[in-house]
Amino acid sequence: MNRIAPMGRLLAVAAAASLALTACGGGGDTAGQSASTAPSAATSTEASSAPAAKGDGTLTLGTVLPQTGSLAFLGPPEFAGVDQAVKEINEAGGVLGKPVTKVHTDSGDTTTNIASQSVDKLLAQKADAIIGAASSSVSESIIDKITGAGVVQFSPANTSDKFTTIEDNGLYFRTAPPDKLQGRVLGDLIAADGNDTVGILAMQDSYGSGLADQITKTAEAAGASVVERVDYDPKAAEFSADVAKIKAANPKAVVLIGFEEGAKVVAELVKQGLGADKVKWYMVDGNMSNTNYLKMPKGTLTGVKGTIPGAEAPEEFREKLRKLDPKLDDFTYAAESYDAANLIALAAEAAKDDSGASIAAQLAEVSKGGEKCKTFKDCADLLKAGKDIDYDGISGPVEFDANGDPAVATIGVYQYGDDNKYASKALEYRTGKIEG
Repeated sequence: MNRIAPMGRLLAVAAAASLALTACGGGGDTAGQSASTAPSAATSTEASSAPAAKGDGTLTLGTVLPQTGSLAFLGPPEFAGVDQAVKEINEAGGVLGKPVTKVHTDSGDTTTNIASQSVDKLLAQKADAIIGAASSSVSESIIDKITGAGVVQFSPANTSDKFTTIEDNGLYFRTAPPDKLQGRVLGDLIAADGNDTVGILAMQDSYGSGLADQITKTAEAAGASVVERVDYDPKAAEFSADVAKIKAANPKAVVLIGFEEGAKVVAELVKQGLGADKVKWYMVDGNMSNTNYLKMPKGTLTGVKGTIPGAEAPEEFREKLRKLDPKLDDFTYAAESYDAANLIALAAEAAKDDSGASIAAQLAEVSKGGEKCKTFKDCADLLKAGKDIDYDGISGPVEFDANGDPAVATIGVYQYGDDNKYASKALEYRTGKIEG
């Protein structure tokens, strides 16, 4: 399915919002936070093409992020990123002169219907924009419900290439880059490390297959050979047969593409004699975790490398998040979540309206072409002064293309130590354009 083209986006967004007035009441309201809410304190489009104001004047921001399920370890940093952004936005005077209302809900994973139920709750509370989900497959399952209601869906972590061309009424955006860039970086890294034979263990879904395809393409173009690829069922009780196929191919490197089940896959690799001390392991953002492997013997992951989208988050930003959540030890997609909330708020300010249609029409505009700014307050002050803005966030330069994808992105290359945790500072950061 094809995504709506730029001019068609505005018309489609306006049409979707007009339907939403009947379907779910249009913009947000001042309803209180749900029980699951975590505690926490441009160039303007020409008037002839901009949607008419339809919001109620209060920006209601919902989240559908993992509190349970296979990506639950990503929930705390993502919620913290949104919480910090909303805290700063409201301290700066809010959006359209009113505090932003925030409602957190759980996304679960693809084994449950939690995400769909959460979206129903958010639409009932008249959310104008929803941040989530983290899982690409979960987002696929709820995108029609969200965008069909005229509400913006903005993911901080979806990387599946499918979203570039998905039918979305021009209402879907993301701060995480498509898998094509992460796959290229990891494929190049594997070849550069001198691995001429590679085995790939990938979870069987759009995320796993997309990354595996791109890694294969890039690594083989650089001279390596993928000698075995196994697409496994992430819900399987055990992975001995899958790992046995990789072992039979005798690769010098093994790429692990998955989520929380990655701990079971790692244990099976060690059991079958393919430990990281014998074969080089490489991971991706979905299984790079500082909590998932702590029960394993120290040294199990020593030297393992992996990639995570996003520039280095400043220590000052991390400290702010730790004040919100003292237990926070993993900051994956925290910056992307923070930037998503800020961009939504700035788009509403630029549009002078909080409806999903108006926000979507301004998201690309506040991300490029104007005076650079890095905080909501600084950017909002420029907007109030009649200036065009270019928001560059904690996750790096943010600039949306016609598909709602970031046009430029950064990928960090990280390495695990003897404590089975990866260092907070990457070995290197690679920035590139998102091209076909």
